[in-house]
Amino acid sequence: MTTRVLVTGLGTTSPVGGDVTSTWSALLSGQSGIDTIKHDWAGDLGTQIAGEVAVDPSDVLERVKARRLDRSGQLALVAALEAWADAGFALGDGDGDGTDPERVAVALASGIGGVQTLLTNYDALKEKGPRRVSPLAIPMLMPNGPAASIGLAIGAKAAVHTPVSACASGNEAIAQGIDLIRLGRADVVVVGGTEAAVHPLPMAAFGQMMALSKRNDEPDKASRPWDKGRDGFVMGEGAAVLVLESEEHAKARGATAYAEAAGAGITADSHDIAQPDPAGLGATRAMKRALVEAGLEPSDIAHINAHATSTPLGDVAEAMAIREALGAAAERVVVTSTKSMTGHLLGAAGALESVATVLALRDRVVPPTINLDDPEEVGLDLASTKRDLPEGDLAALNNSFGFGGHNVAIAFRSV
Repeated sequence: MTTRVLVTGLGTTSPVGGDVTSTWSALLSGQSGIDTIKHDWAGDLGTQIAGEVAVDPSDVLERVKARRLDRSGQLALVAALEAWADAGFALGDGDGDGTDPERVAVALASGIGGVQTLLTNYDALKEKGPRRVSPLAIPMLMPNGPAASIGLAIGAKAAVHTPVSACASGNEAIAQGIDLIRLGRADVVVVGGTEAAVHPLPMAAFGQMMALSKRNDEPDKASRPWDKGRDGFVMGEGAAVLVLESEEHAKARGATAYAEAAGAGITADSHDIAQPDPAGLGATRAMKRALVEAGLEPSDIAHINAHATSTPLGDVAEAMAIREALGAAAERVVVTSTKSMTGHLLGAAGALESVATVLALRDRVVPPTINLDDPEEVGLDLASTKRDLPEGDLAALNNSFGFGGHNVAIAFRSV
């Protein structure tokens, strides 16, 4: 019998809120977190807008602790501490619930890692010499730094992992957490993603790829998935974390579950390093595999939080993939893209959108896709306004796709 994996804790810090409650409220109200970048360097860029976090991590973390982490690590720790407490655990697992630290793991992803630390220290090296490079630069810039800091904070001793699969990274971490529990390697896994790449070099690089929206005069209208006027994605930053737990362990300690993390599908396009397969074949296979692993039929899916980044090619390819994966059932599925409000959090995107998917199942309501003024005819029920979901057993998918042809779909089921 397959072990059931439950979601027992949630945490996030995002462009629309500093925690889960404020983020979810903003998403349901259609509030955009996109604004003009609050740094002088942005004036030299073609794209001068982004989704910076609503609450700076330095306002939450102790100053000494924050200074030892890259911004990506700071964001991750803020989200992880919220999720860990939300699940009913104490730091160091000193609350006497019997959880064995050797059965606790972390899978915390990042698409780019500690890029701000890397570039800041390179600037210091060039301008002031090697003695001005921070002795903490390596642990701060390494991609596994955020995962390691979370593992230290909660006392995880089973394993600490860092999936790096571009914009599919956050969902891949969730898939890895499901596997760790089902393989019997852990009872509790803290999973999610983090990203802090609102910095001139990544912004300039994405700009040179013609990937970013240049709607600088209307920041809140720049991210517009499936709209005919879309001209690229908007960079976002933040982190999101879910606590996954075996049903047996959760019941033993009396934990409350948000949803079941029922299955995952992972594939590769093998098509292009940056462009999606125009037919969405890899994305189709990922969704189909997630359904099989979860024991679900296409008709069971009531909602999809789509990857839909607001790029001309990607949005259409994903719509094709959804229709192919679900067949006739696709017409009855409420589809949304919360990136219309948060922007694209790269390696944290899948984790943040999985949090939104879980809450949509719990509250039976789907956040809107804002800025959907002139939608493409993609053959899907796109939620341009907040939409209610029916009563009864529900299931939903969250899709994430990344440069390199990475595709990950996660299936969640209501509890």
